[in-house]
Formats: sequence, structure tokens, C-alpha cells
Amino acid sequence: MIVPAPAPLQRITEPLLQDKKVTLYLKREDLLHPHISGNKWRKLKYNLQEAQNQQKSTLLTFGGAYSNHIAAVAAAGREFQFKTIGFIRGEPHETLNPTLAWAQSCGMQLHYLDRTTYRQKQEVVFLENLKNQYPNAYVLPEGGTNLFAIKGCTEIVEELMIVPFDYICCAAGTGGTLAGLIVGVQDHGQILGFPALKGGEFLKKDIANLIKEYNGQEYANWQLQTNYHFGGYAKVKPELLAFIQGFKKKHHIPLEPIYTGKMLYGIYDLVRQNFFEPGSTVIAIHTGGLQGLPGFNPHFGLETQTAI
Repeated sequence: MIVPAPAPLQRITEPLLQDKKVTLYLKREDLLHPHISGNKWRKLKYNLQEAQNQQKSTLLTFGGAYSNHIAAVAAAGREFQFKTIGFIRGEPHETLNPTLAWAQSCGMQLHYLDRTTYRQKQEVVFLENLKNQYPNAYVLPEGGTNLFAIKGCTEIVEELMIVPFDYICCAAGTGGTLAGLIVGVQDHGQILGFPALKGGEFLKKDIANLIKEYNGQEYANWQLQTNYHFGGYAKVKPELLAFIQGFKKKHHIPLEPIYTGKMLYGIYDLVRQNFFEPGSTVIAIHTGGLQGLPGFNPHFGLETQTAI
């Protein structure tokens, strides 16, 4: 398997950061791979190896209509010679959105589940029926978070050691990337997670359980910043969109409004509030997700910043 070169660390300079004496770097995980970028590459790396070890010919997974995970699995299947099956939450539409059109162009078979059925995707009986129906399939959970994903995400930290840091910041969906960062840091720095979902406090238990299952350890050097969800998953407000557009204009770095945009908005707000002590070095993880921008733009009014 071809492993991408380490994603670069890019320093972000702003008058606000200079005034507060905070050094901010952005780990450009979005540049890892043109179609399997960010934390999706990290989560898939060891899962793909395991699927090959088990001699599975198909990757089967779940996601919403704009899912970064669905797009990444479809691309991974095409690149590494797996058939792919995606179970999509919701009803089919006559015209596929850019994410699903991309997945289908990669050869992914799309099946749709109503929301009631979709909620059963982690139940034992449901999964057993799927395995019986698709015996050659390697089943990946929604978002790709499992123990193999955590292993992949720990490797992000190894690439951060080129600079001394005080904080690592990362957006959170299912919590797998954060769990990997926490394990990788091993109490040598503070981890701040920025949940994209409203009521993200539930992630505390999920992340702690993932870490416990992974290596049996407990860590105290992490916390969640739950005030930057902007109303919930895939919800936005004008100030967030203005921030994303301004950030791209200043730094020529595209952001999306679901994960990384919210995290960076939160970091800037914490800097204003003097959350970080003067002299602190903060590394923010750009987890990718830019494939969704063509679909987001009609709804959010964002300038198209990337193409699938």
C-alpha cells in the first residue's frame, strides 16, 4: 500500500495571534491524498490492510448523503481494488448530489435506508444479516471509527513532534480521531476537541470507551469545547461563513463549515478570551472534508473552493 508523505505544518500568522502571543500551526491533513484526505486516510489505512488480510473483496459502510466517509471509501475501493457498497441514510433523489455522484463514479453501489432502519446499523442482528447477505464484505462503521482507525490516527502525533506544542485541537464527529490523538500524545500535551454536533458532551463517554478498548488506559489531558456547533451538525450561521471566507482570503486555505471551519472559529474565539497562556503553541488539525463543498455551496453561499 502506498503511504502518502507526511502532511505539512503551516504556520498561521494573524495580528490577533501576535497580540496574544500565541503560535498557531495548521496540520494540513487535507493535502494527504486528493480523494482520501484528512482523517479519512488515517482511519482507513489499517482497515484496508485488515480487509486485505481477511481476503475480503468488498468494503461495505454507512453514511449520510454528504458523508466524507462514503466518498473516501468509494475512492479507496477504486484505488485499492475493492468493490464498495454504501448504505445511505434517507430516501433516494432523482439527481445525485456531488458526493454520491462521485461515490457512484468510483463504482460504489448505493442503497438507501429510511432513518428508522438506519438507526439499527450497529445492532447485532442487523449486522449479522448483512454479513450473511454479503459474505465477502469487510464492514466499516459509519464515520470509519474503530480500533484500526484509532491506530491510524495515533500516527498524526508522530508527525507533530517536529515542533514543541502545548495544545492539539481537532474537530470531532464520532470521536475516533480525537481518541487516536489522545493515545498518541501520551500525556505530553493538551488535546482540545470541538464537537460538530449539538450536545457534544456525550462524546466524552464515547471517546473514553474507545481509548479503554484500545489500550486499557485513561488520560486526563483532554477536554471538549462544546460551544462551537453553531446549532448542530451541518448547521451554520453568518459569522461562521464570514470567518471561513475571510480565512481563505487571508491564508489561501480552504475550510468546510461542518468540522474544520467550526474548530478554527472556536480556536480564534478562545484566543480572544485568553484561554491560551501567552507563549503557547497550538496545532490545529485540518481533517479534510473538502469534497463536500460543491454540495454545500448552494445551501451556504460559499465560494467553491475545491472540486471532487
